[in-house]
Amino acid sequence: MDRTTLLARIDEQACLKFLSTMVQHKSYSQTDGERKLAEFMADSMRKLGLEAELQTVEGTRVNAIGRWKGAGGGKSLLFNGHLDTNPVTEGWTVDPWAGLVDDRFIYGIGVSNMKSGDAAYYCAVKTLREAGVRLKGDVVLTFVVGELQGGVGTLAAIRQGVRADYFINSEPTDLQALTMHAEAATFIIELVGDTRHLSKREQAVDALVAACDLVPRLNAMTFSGARSEEHRSINRCHVGVVHAALGRELAEWRPPQVADVARLKGSVRYAPGQTEQQAFADLRRELDAHEKRFPGLKATVTSERTEGRPVMPSFEVARDARIVRTLNAAYQQVRGEAQPTGAIAPPCFYGTDAGHFHRELGMEGVVCGPGGRYNTMPDERVDIADYLDMVRIYMLTILDICEMV
Repeated sequence: MDRTTLLARIDEQACLKFLSTMVQHKSYSQTDGERKLAEFMADSMRKLGLEAELQTVEGTRVNAIGRWKGAGGGKSLLFNGHLDTNPVTEGWTVDPWAGLVDDRFIYGIGVSNMKSGDAAYYCAVKTLREAGVRLKGDVVLTFVVGELQGGVGTLAAIRQGVRADYFINSEPTDLQALTMHAEAATFIIELVGDTRHLSKREQAVDALVAACDLVPRLNAMTFSGARSEEHRSINRCHVGVVHAALGRELAEWRPPQVADVARLKGSVRYAPGQTEQQAFADLRRELDAHEKRFPGLKATVTSERTEGRPVMPSFEVARDARIVRTLNAAYQQVRGEAQPTGAIAPPCFYGTDAGHFHRELGMEGVVCGPGGRYNTMPDERVDIADYLDMVRIYMLTILDICEMV
């Protein structure tokens, strides 16, 4: 059966119904609903005739892992996506749990991040299986939990032996091929000045004013050691929290006093080949200069980590790698145009589980999934056309990498 005929076998309504059903599972991170969705995915894979298991992550949390065994002689391809979602925010105008489908979009919490990606590779395999396709290489489907806790689910899968020759991580990129993304670290900066009553503020060292001056300088930073301008393009520093008041307890009941302590909390993003140590050294140099701009100011910077939670590593793959070229060709066939490829913003600033496959196993892979434009916002949604085209692109990629018997 030729590939055009196989693509025509996609049951679009069944694909949409499956994604709607996934959305209807309230799979908030670290809840019972997360486990129930994993159980649903494992059961769905078994119904396709795949080997499937629930794999322990931590406590009662589980991944759903499936394998379509090939006949041998072909390369294996692993798909990776997470099932856990952020909570619903204010501002929704549709039911976030209904999996509503209209003439353009499918809606729901987590549909973009990232149940549409999960459903797309499941439906790609389902379509090929139902068409009677037999492959030489294995296809491994990983539906993990804990991406929102630094990727604990994917790390558990890796450490329990899940691997393949190539991988596709299906985080939302609006179907673009992401070949590089940043690593992240969280920083806390403390500025300590010298307080006076407002009547004598000229004699003070105002930590609040110093903080206001510092924020745009930090937000404009890039970091040393970038291998290329493309690598530097995914450098970013952002301050998300500022609190200034009196003393280290940040007492707010005396607004006539000049604030003598300010705390800033933010995140840095840096590329493969750069390190957290380099980024923090660059922050330190900026703070040294800031102390000179504000004589008497003392500034410190520390890294904040959540105990027991991994850091999401950076990720990189060559643009001419086989998995990238294969995905590019599949996109070209489906959409009739070249696939945007590279360190593409905004997903280049995300963290994904691709970093764990890259760092832990040295696997060659790419990040490419439906959704992104309406990600993590009220009325989160995905373009139906993008979702269905992603199913087609994944099908073609499977056929190329794993090869038909």
